Amino acid sequence: GAITDVELLSFRKFDSRLQGHPTPVIPWVDVATGSLGQGLPIAIGIALAGKYLDKRSYRTWVLCGDSELAEGSMWEAFDKAGYYKLGNLTAIIDMNRLGQRGPTELGWNGEAYASRAAAFGWRTVLIDGHNLREIDRAFADSQEPRDQPTVIIAKTIKGRGVSFLEDKDGWHGRALNADQARQAIVELGGESSITVAVAKPDGVALDPVAADRTTTNRPVELPAYKPGDVVATRKAYGDALRTLGASRPQIVCLDGEVSNSTHADEFAKAYPERYFEMFIAEQQMVAAAVGLSVRKYVPFASTFAAFLTRAYDFIRMAAISQANIRLCGSHAGVSIGEDGPSQMALEDLAMMRAVHGSTVLYPCDANQTAKLVAAMVDQTGISFLRTTRAGTPVIYEPGESFPIGGSKVVRGSAADRVTVVAAGITLHEALKAYEVLAREGIAIRVVDAYSVKPIDRATLEEAVRTTTGRLVVVEDHWPEGGLGAAVLEAHAAGGASSPPLRYRHLAVRGMPGSGKPHELLHAARIDADAIVAAVRELLA
Repeated sequence: GAITDVELLSFRKFDSRLQGHPTPVIPWVDVATGSLGQGLPIAIGIALAGKYLDKRSYRTWVLCGDSELAEGSMWEAFDKAGYYKLGNLTAIIDMNRLGQRGPTELGWNGEAYASRAAAFGWRTVLIDGHNLREIDRAFADSQEPRDQPTVIIAKTIKGRGVSFLEDKDGWHGRALNADQARQAIVELGGESSITVAVAKPDGVALDPVAADRTTTNRPVELPAYKPGDVVATRKAYGDALRTLGASRPQIVCLDGEVSNSTHADEFAKAYPERYFEMFIAEQQMVAAAVGLSVRKYVPFASTFAAFLTRAYDFIRMAAISQANIRLCGSHAGVSIGEDGPSQMALEDLAMMRAVHGSTVLYPCDANQTAKLVAAMVDQTGISFLRTTRAGTPVIYEPGESFPIGGSKVVRGSAADRVTVVAAGITLHEALKAYEVLAREGIAIRVVDAYSVKPIDRATLEEAVRTTTGRLVVVEDHWPEGGLGAAVLEAHAAGGASSPPLRYRHLAVRGMPGSGKPHELLHAARIDADAIVAAVRELLA
């Protein structure tokens, strides 16, 4: 009765909730499927919640295709399930030998699947996937208490029982025509109707554990930093997360073995029972965060911003899943210095802006960072915080507010002749440029666009009007898709009311190398010198 015959006939049609692959549009679907290699990784998060946080008896079951066992993310999941001894997790592999375009890598070699899973600490069971007694016995036995996950490897034959389908290639995603359907029904024994009564889930066991997991019951006093002090925004992220953890027991933290750099280790030391180390497995880290969000936890996942690119498929699928997860990417841009371009996130703003319904934040100082981390706790959807490796001066008072979707005019007057928009590390370069130009009698308006998405269109429009269209955007990012793109899109949305632009976009345009942060900022022409030159050029 969950799906009627009439609704079933709308499958894959426009405006049907029965889409090509399930999504949370269907009320009993928690996460979207369709991108292979994600079911088991997300289930790791649900199973972690059950064993270590909810401490409930519920079991997580995952049906896996044999083709998706070629995905590296599946073996990240096998590894972490074994490491965390998730005895409350059962994976079922439908080993039918045929993929989309032909045979799978291992075919019906169930022993190979079993040996690989066993190497990661799994209990393995091989069965005939068409034998109901073997299936029932395997399922029942997998529920016995143990400290290792179970994988049931079920050999099946695709299209079994229908002569023109059985173990035949070329039928992936194809529907039968009417004559073929009639023949198949005859070969399968004719029309039949059967109702099987199954045990219903225990609703109580699935309820969230504590009422305060979704409420804010206790006030929180965020860490405060003195203006003029030099503090890295990544450090403020860790400090804020640790403080928020005391008042919000539903907050959990994950990291990709760089917690001493992202400063997620501050949370780990204070609340080890709510911290999950995913090691260098970024896909699994994001997937586990999605799984934890299914159980109504508030997950924060952090790594170097550059390495989140590996998990981008999981991030975009999390948006389809309507998941509420928070990501922090540290060590962004050329300003990280000596580590070189492999560690420099220069595409992360574009990547995260492109995610449906995402929030993208880029703080410039410690007090701003703490407020934005606090705002992320209750933010729905996928939110991303970009933090900086280097220490930067604290420019805001602890009591300053930073609403998502806002910005700050850090320097401004009625005499301003050029608007300079920056965020994060380049905001400090803009302030240096302001001082240089002020000594020349040139007034500029400096806007801190800490909320890159949604962006503060009203403040930007007012600034551009005041400076008669003269605009400089400076960012530690490739020119495509980052802060400059966000600002131009906001300006274009103003239509006829916006003055014509005289525009300079300062961004990283050449492949950087290693060096001191100030050397790299200068070489990329995104430092104070470059901003001063761009302002003079516009005024000339």
